[in-house]
Amino acid sequence: MRSLLSLAALLFAAPAAAQGNAFDLTGPSLRVTVTHAGATLPLSQVPNLSAGDRLRVSAALPADQGAHYRMVLAFLRGATNPPPEQWLSEARTWKPKEATIDAVVPAGAQQAVVFLVPDTGGAFSAIKSAVRQRPGAFVRASQDLNQAMLDRTRLEAFVSQLRHRSADEVAQLSPVLARSLAVKLDPTCVQPGEDSRAACLTPGQSAAVLADAQTSSIAQTLSGAPANIALQLAATPQAGYGYYSAYIGVFRDLARMLGAFQSAQLQFIPALNVQRGDTTDLLLNTVPSFRKPQSVLVAALPTVSPPARPPLEAGTRDALCLARPQLVLPVTGAPLLFSTSYARDMRLRVTTQAGAVDLPVTADAARGGFVVGDDRPAMTPEAAMTGRLHGSWGFAAFDGPEFRLAAATASNWSAGDATLVVGRDTPLTLTGGAAACVAEVRLERGGAERAVPFEGTGDALALKVPLVGLKPGPLVLSIRSHGVAEPQRLTLSAYAEASRIDGFVLHAGDRAGVLRGTRLDQVAALDVAGTMFRPGALTREGSSDRLTLGAEAASFRAGQTPAARATLADGRSVAVAVTIAPPRPAATLIGRSVAPAASAVPIRLSGDRVAQDARVTFSLRADAGTGFAAGDMVEVRAGASSVRLPLRLQDARVALATLDPAALGDAARGSLDYRVVRGDVAGDWRALATLVRLPQLRALTCADATCRVSGDGLFLLRSIGGVDLPDGFTGATIEFPRAETTALTLRDDPTATATIDLPAAKASGAD
Repeated sequence: MRSLLSLAALLFAAPAAAQGNAFDLTGPSLRVTVTHAGATLPLSQVPNLSAGDRLRVSAALPADQGAHYRMVLAFLRGATNPPPEQWLSEARTWKPKEATIDAVVPAGAQQAVVFLVPDTGGAFSAIKSAVRQRPGAFVRASQDLNQAMLDRTRLEAFVSQLRHRSADEVAQLSPVLARSLAVKLDPTCVQPGEDSRAACLTPGQSAAVLADAQTSSIAQTLSGAPANIALQLAATPQAGYGYYSAYIGVFRDLARMLGAFQSAQLQFIPALNVQRGDTTDLLLNTVPSFRKPQSVLVAALPTVSPPARPPLEAGTRDALCLARPQLVLPVTGAPLLFSTSYARDMRLRVTTQAGAVDLPVTADAARGGFVVGDDRPAMTPEAAMTGRLHGSWGFAAFDGPEFRLAAATASNWSAGDATLVVGRDTPLTLTGGAAACVAEVRLERGGAERAVPFEGTGDALALKVPLVGLKPGPLVLSIRSHGVAEPQRLTLSAYAEASRIDGFVLHAGDRAGVLRGTRLDQVAALDVAGTMFRPGALTREGSSDRLTLGAEAASFRAGQTPAARATLADGRSVAVAVTIAPPRPAATLIGRSVAPAASAVPIRLSGDRVAQDARVTFSLRADAGTGFAAGDMVEVRAGASSVRLPLRLQDARVALATLDPAALGDAARGSLDYRVVRGDVAGDWRALATLVRLPQLRALTCADATCRVSGDGLFLLRSIGGVDLPDGFTGATIEFPRAETTALTLRDDPTATATIDLPAAKASGAD
């Protein structure tokens, strides 16, 4: 019923309202082929045109087509340079011998546009005049329609993967699809449970369902606000059409722009390409008219430009098992690989000592990468190999990222001197094999089997052996690997472990200490002179356990020996020896100086920001109860990376250290913290600065109102001089408006203020 109402509204809408309609009207179809260097492809496989390409364009109209259409192909060369008349050619689609345009892309062309116009006297001349009088309007239409078409392919790919899926499958697949297709997902719309889904499916819902990660807004609202692309989930579960039978509409303000050419005879309306194999369907957002003014359909072909290969990156640095069935090569950075047919003949070239072997791969957005088929040519795998994606992007050769590959060529897992203890899930690390190829680990004893959870990294396999309910004695671990016919059987022994508590160490001033011993998983609480400590993290070091216990408050002095008892899970209690150790070392930041690296174009940072290539010298004052001594160190961290620095003592109260942030690694950024370390005792982390990565600016030139900066690593900038840079920016130069001081926004810290000084403007009349 709602679809009928929508159709009625569309048919009887006023012309002004029609401009805001979605592209949901089916128009005619085109068949377009492109020939480049002797190879011919359908338009759906061509991301860009090149000068010298031969285009063959025909209209796929029904046999009973009543209205006669003239088809016009126009090449453009920018908004301010009208094309010559010979760059426009026409065909009469109702005459078989004149129904096809066969044209070569001229040198200097930048855009190509197809017009379909009802056959009237002077139609071709009217189009030619409009294109030559206002080429900028059609250049803009070409750019917008091409971008809208590409955006639509991504959202259509997203929705097509979710059709006919259960709610649980939608919740599971949506985040993977969002990463593959660079779509920002509102997670509340895919949570299991009918109530939340129903809210997202309500007509007129103002909350965004999808948003694009590369453009300012893919879906802000379903109606009202301007948006490039909106996803309208129109069918409800109650209507019986499934949870996600989706309708996609592209909203562009093209009708108003092209309306400038409306006359008593003709009215230009945009048509959106939907490429399906050899056919390009056209979608309209305005009802075409065959009465005066008659409608001229405007469709964009790919831009004329050098091939821009996708910035594809590997989604992992870990080794992948080549023998794994349906092996997935995770990739990021190129959503059009999943949503279009531009990538062709993709292969994984595996390099071994015996030579290279090409394996066919298929892009799968739902799995987050390329899937290697199971029908593979014969090859001799090696323990360590490399593979690189390659194929074609349109007519251009395309080389993708490289992956580390592994194969289980031998059964050589070893447990070393590890000890298994019955009665609990015991951690166990195996080494020596290809962890990426392990398919299953099972525990066997006396004819009974148990699955063993595992995680693999490199040549190490971390197991959690389920020994609850088992008695001491021999057992077998069966390790099955992809590509190996028989599993490796590893015979080990499991032992009983008596409960033993070695002691509890607490540093004065701390609220948490460490209990050492064995079977500490049975400890429920520790009472130290009336202060109750509760168990926290439990780890194993060698043959003993290490249990952290914390209290809400603790007040003990170094050297005290308070009485303590541990309560076990079975209700028993045992006495525990307690050591109150001296306070952990602590120091307060006094001052900090930063020596920036030399640069042709220096970047100034505000606040506590420190560039990764700078040199930081900072001073510390020992807190009460702490004094610096020879051998003390200061540890500095950023994220997961840390480095220890020697302290230079002014005296027992003040010390200095110098940090080269590059020692923390190329990826280090964010909060920069420090702590004092004395022997094996470390203090608490405290803030030192904020670490950011900066591009290397090599040159800065300005002319009139525009400046140009060049350098390396410009992708580290979010914007410069008000000009936003897209994600994954690969260029070496940026142009921006001139100002006395130019502000930069950094990707590592968008809140930071960074500036560069521009060259002084020349005085009027100066040479």
